[in-house]
Amino acid sequence: MAEQVLQGSCLCRSVRYEVTTPFMRFGHCYCSRCRKATGGVRSTNIAVPIAQFRWTQGEALVKRFDLPEAKSFARQICGNCNCPVPHASRDRTRVIVPAGTLDDVPPGKPSAHGHWSSRVSWVEIDESELPCTD
Repeated sequence: MAEQVLQGSCLCRSVRYEVTTPFMRFGHCYCSRCRKATGGVRSTNIAVPIAQFRWTQGEALVKRFDLPEAKSFARQICGNCNCPVPHASRDRTRVIVPAGTLDDVPPGKPSAHGHWSSRVSWVEIDESELPCTD
């Protein structure tokens, strides 16, 4: 598969970035930290080597929080709209991209359910029986 450059941004579009495939990882995480960071039942993140990521606009607006007691947990947001944006790992080897902030459709699908045993009790993988609304 050829490399693909994907565009992403925050909700107010003040912060923009691009990320190049291939991905190191594309998966869901159900740990309690990710649930709190997203406000949802899971996070869906893409990891890429740091060389495959670049800010294209608004990097100065980005605010970072490193959870002190965690070995590697961090979160970055746009300072205008508080939307999650990508962040570099503490060792600066990779960038974690919140998949929902991509403007383009990523190739493939998530390939793992990380920390599945930490999920909330009402989460199921097959939710095809739920009604779909527009």
